[in-house]
Parts: sequence; structure tokens; C-alpha cells
Amino acid sequence: MGATTGVEVTGPLHDRYDEILTDEALELIAGLHRTFEARRQELLAERRHRQDQISNGSDLDFLTETTDVRADSDWRVAPPAPGIVDRRVEITGPTDRKTTVNALNSGAKVWLADFEDANTPLWENMVDGQLNLRDALDRTIDFTSPQGKSYALKDDSELATIVVRPRGWHLDEKHILVDGRRVSGGIVDFALYLFHCGRRQLAKGKGPYFYLPKLQGHREARLWNEIFVRAQAELGIERGTIRATVLIETIPAAFEMEEILYELREHSAGLNAGRWDYLFSIIKTHRTRGSRFLLPERNAVTMTAPFMRAYTELLVKTCHRRGAHAIGGMAAFIPSRRDAEVNKVALAKVREDKSRESGDGFDGSWVAHPDLVPIAREVFDDVLGDEPNQIHRQRDDVHVSGADLLDVAGAGGGVTEAGLRSNVNVALQYLAAWLGGNGAVAVHNLMEDTATAEISRSQIWQWLHNDVALDDGTPVTKELVERLIHEELTAIRATDRLDPALLDRASALFTDVALDDDYADFLTLPAYEQMP
Repeated sequence: MGATTGVEVTGPLHDRYDEILTDEALELIAGLHRTFEARRQELLAERRHRQDQISNGSDLDFLTETTDVRADSDWRVAPPAPGIVDRRVEITGPTDRKTTVNALNSGAKVWLADFEDANTPLWENMVDGQLNLRDALDRTIDFTSPQGKSYALKDDSELATIVVRPRGWHLDEKHILVDGRRVSGGIVDFALYLFHCGRRQLAKGKGPYFYLPKLQGHREARLWNEIFVRAQAELGIERGTIRATVLIETIPAAFEMEEILYELREHSAGLNAGRWDYLFSIIKTHRTRGSRFLLPERNAVTMTAPFMRAYTELLVKTCHRRGAHAIGGMAAFIPSRRDAEVNKVALAKVREDKSRESGDGFDGSWVAHPDLVPIAREVFDDVLGDEPNQIHRQRDDVHVSGADLLDVAGAGGGVTEAGLRSNVNVALQYLAAWLGGNGAVAVHNLMEDTATAEISRSQIWQWLHNDVALDDGTPVTKELVERLIHEELTAIRATDRLDPALLDRASALFTDVALDDDYADFLTLPAYEQMP
């Protein structure tokens, strides 16, 4: 390092970091930053402008300027790439060493190696994660727990295909500066993985594959496509080798699914129903729009709600019309080692959820824990049989309007003190762990990620600013929320599971983002600034 003009690495350089932060890799990052950073900032400004329009009463709808793209029946995305033709079960998780081994060994077809919502953007997490992925491909990775349990990889033929999720467009990497400015965290994650692991994956008969998070429209997808083209040219990799699945986890993107596939068509691997962030986006986007867009407490919103059915069925129809995979949402349950009855009830719900998805035409789905892989695989095996996917199933019976996607009030349900208290409790536990460096956190037998805290604080903000009352008539006020924060903080401290200092920081952060009159677009933005 140090020979790359205009590039400064400000993070600490631990053992082996020089293997990842090479001059050549940093040159790729710098080139992409200098070419595309202005566009990224323009797109972020466009987000703010569209949000202002919605806050002032405009409703989202399908775009008139892209009618021809949707009407043209001839275009298709690239055929499924090696290693991701069959995606019936995908497991997600961060890129720490133990998770890397367990995810690759899980029996899932794909591992979403997560640098985003299931990860904390601690400098060490970001660089160690890149090392772990490279070591996994070189088969030099192993792990031994403090209790002496050893973890090692199975044969290559049994391992899941790695698909990397870089950070979203809104997040910077503050430890790498180019010409004195922070670089996009997503570009850093993408470029380091492509540089170090792209050819390693090709040597294994697969390729460099990605999941793209938090996109809000087709112009943001177009930017990623241009980055792919440029990076492949820089590294001498054949154009179209990279493949990317886009998470449809924002309500604006739900109105541009077809256009997103079109922009990425030579690099597209389909769409995913990122349902938890999708709920967060609905709340966030319409937070000032009154009762029409008020959701009940998060545990009361199921995938059978009309607006969620519209979203998922439109996703399947859109993908299959264009020859792309449609991947279902997360089963976040963590099996209990002590409570068989909890497992029985929860696993039945997982099976029901995956049966609905496979029956709707999804080609695969996500799980958060290796113990759920067999259930999801069994359900999809029953539908797919020996076929790798069901892209041939066109779902011509599905007809979704813009009004269907926005029919939030049709979800029904209300707000209880228990639901409000749950939002506070889960968010405090999650944020304390997040600030400590852990982004995938087990809370009440669920694997929670950033979407959990985002939904929790956004719901409370929305309820406060729209004069919502609990089902017993008690108004949701700042004083009520502050009391519940104090009570839940006291209860969590009594368990002695989390660092008291981290809990204090989590409480202060949560109070700010839930109660402040100015709504923070992402709580990870102020939280990241608290990290070293």
C-alpha cells in the first residue's frame, strides 16, 4: 500500500490486511470512485426529491416514461449462470470465519455472504470478511471455537455458491479515502471481492455473483450495470460474467421491477422479495401520510396481507416473464435447543411460509439458520422435483395495480402496548450488539438484522407523528415511549447478557432516531459515525 496515488487507508492494518488492501485492488476502487461517485450522489439526491414529493401527497405509480420497456415482450435477461441455476434454498449470514464455514457446509444451494444488513460495518468486519471469502475459495479456512469445537469445509461439490451482498448506495466507507473523500461502501465491498475472488470463482466453474440491496429504481440499477462493465474491462474478465440479484426491498423499487431487470439484463440473476426491509420502506416512505399508510405492529403483518401478496406475486410474474429467478423471503427462526414446543410451532410456520412461496412460483427462498435448510429444501423439492427452477411458470393469472401495492390499510390490525414494548426491547438488544460489532443477532428465537431495528424505530416515529393510540385508548407519546425504553433497558440489564456501556449507547441512539422530530433516513448512518 502507499503507491496508489490519491488513495489513503485510515483504518488500522492488522495481520494479513496487506493481502486484501493491495495497490492493485485499491486502484480498482479509486477508478470506480472517480468515474461514478458523482452519479451516486445525483441518485441519492433524486431519492430525497422523490421523498419530498411523496411526503407532500404524491402517490407512487408505474412509470409512464418506461412503458415501452414493460410492453416489449421480446427482451430477456441472461440465462442462469453456473452455480446459480438451482437456488431452491439460500442461507444468509455475515462473513465471520465460523459463519463462513457453517454456511458453505449447510446444504443450501447458495450462501448470501453479507456485508450489509446482517453485518456491522466495523473496519475489521469488512476486511476480515474479504479474507475469509478468499480463504474459503482457497480451502485454507477453518475455525476452532473457545470450547475446542473444530469447523472445516466439506468437499467442493457439497458447498453452497457464494453470492456477496455489498453495502447499499447510502453507506460510505470512512476508512478508505480517494482524493480526500470517502468512498461508497458498496463499491469497496464489490471491488475487493471481484478483484480477489472473481477469477477464483471462475476457476471453480462458477463466477462472481452479487446481491444488490436497497435500490430504489432502475437508474440505480443502471449505475451498478455500468460499474460491472467497467470493472470487468479493467480486470480482463469477459463482459456478462458478473451476475446480480436485486433485492426488491423498497416500495419505490416495487414499481420498477421490470425496468430494474432491463437495466441489468446482461448481468441479471433475478429479484428477491426482501420483505422485512420492504415493510421498513413502506413505513419510512409514507411516514407523514396519516392513517392510510399506518401499519399495525410488525408481528401482526403477515405475508398473506393483500399488499404483501400483490408485491410477491408481481415479483414472480415479472421475473418469470423475463427468464429470471424469483427468490423468496427470509425465514428468521432459530431453533431452540431447550424448548421443543417452541420449535414445533415455529417450524410449522416456516413450512407453511415456504409452501406458500413455492406454490406461488418462487424458485427458491432464504433461511437464516442451517437447521432450516432441510425443511425449505423438502418443500421446494416437492414442487420442483428434478427441475432446477420453475421459471417456465409464467403466472399470467396475476394482475397487480399500483393501488394494490399501496393498499397498506387493508392489512388491518392495531397497536398494543405489548407491540410497542416489543419494538423497544428488540431494537435495544439489536443495537447494543450492532454497536459491539455483531450485525446478526439472536433475539427471542429469531435471527434479527438491521431491518428489525429500522422497522421498530420507524413504527414508533410514525405512531408518534400521526397521533396513534393503543388499543386501550392510551395515546402514543414521547413520555410513554421514554418510560418503556427505561423499563425495557432495566429488564435487559438484569439478564446480564449485554455490555452495559453498549446498552447505554444503544438506548441513546434509539431514543434519538425514534423520538427526534427529524427522521433519519437510515439509523446506520448516525450509528456508523459512533464506530472507530
